[in-house]
Amino acid sequence: MAIKVDHELHKRRLSRNVGVGIALICFVGLVYGLTVAKVSDIYTPEPAASEANQ
Repeated sequence: MAIKVDHELHKRRLSRNVGVGIALICFVGLVYGLTVAKVSDIYTPEPAASEANQ
């Protein structure tokens, strides 16, 4: 049984899959970072103008 050489299509598909994987990891990291910033005590938004006048 001989080892088959990868076709050129497989190489292109692999590089596309790696690119999509990197983009997905970046998106998940962004959502995670925004979630941590929103939940943590470090994030203290300024009060709205209507709340400040009360």
